[in-house]
Amino acid sequence: MSRLSFPFGHYFPNDGDDQTPSDVAIVMPSIIRRSLYRTLDSIFRQDFSGRLQILVGIDRPSDSLESLFKFLEMRPRNHSVLVLHLPFSTAVRNGGLHLPSDGGSLRASLSLIANARYIAFLDDDNAWRSDHISKLYARMSGCAWAFSYRMLVTDDDYSELAIDQWDSVGPNRGRFKSSGGFVDPNCLMIDKVALTSVLSRWADTGTGAPGVIADRHFFDAIKDTPFAEIAEATVLYTIRKSNILHQFMQSKTQF
Repeated sequence: MSRLSFPFGHYFPNDGDDQTPSDVAIVMPSIIRRSLYRTLDSIFRQDFSGRLQILVGIDRPSDSLESLFKFLEMRPRNHSVLVLHLPFSTAVRNGGLHLPSDGGSLRASLSLIANARYIAFLDDDNAWRSDHISKLYARMSGCAWAFSYRMLVTDDDYSELAIDQWDSVGPNRGRFKSSGGFVDPNCLMIDKVALTSVLSRWADTGTGAPGVIADRHFFDAIKDTPFAEIAEATVLYTIRKSNILHQFMQSKTQF
């Protein structure tokens, strides 16, 4: 369970053979928010008995990694972790070349690097219930992707507000129905072998302008492929007080 270091990266192995693919990989672009430890803990608490590979890509250089490394030493024995720490950012907002502001090309790069057929995604300010991975994985047979719902929580004490009925609700539903619907990346599991040709969409917004809508650009490419739906809120999704979803909750808006 020792740590292996290499230029711009660190690897924390599990008890299995490194070359043998894990059952599920978890891709996480990060700027090392304080909430990252809550996020990682929710992964460590998954009831999934298979092998998990966690890939953390740091969007910009940071010197505050030792506390993260100490935390990763506490990972379960069936979890491996790859931390990719580039000496530059790939995002336009930090001087890089890729338009998405939430990690540049990291989500696309980590998805291709992942040594697992099935990939889930988790941002470093959100978390999962303990059965998130096991429920999605159980439904992946014959599907290109699967999704569950998200519970909206406050960004201060993570109090539960409501299940999202407006945005991340699947193809041809909700606020984005006219453009094909939407599922938030934190709610997704994909078969990367089936979707390899569209993984590069994580590195593009589809608009030619910087922004955080690479997730919609990616979803547009997968929405018509076979999928499974878990009608449970297994994702704890943090929203700020300024988020428009607060208005929808108060007014009980329906689309």
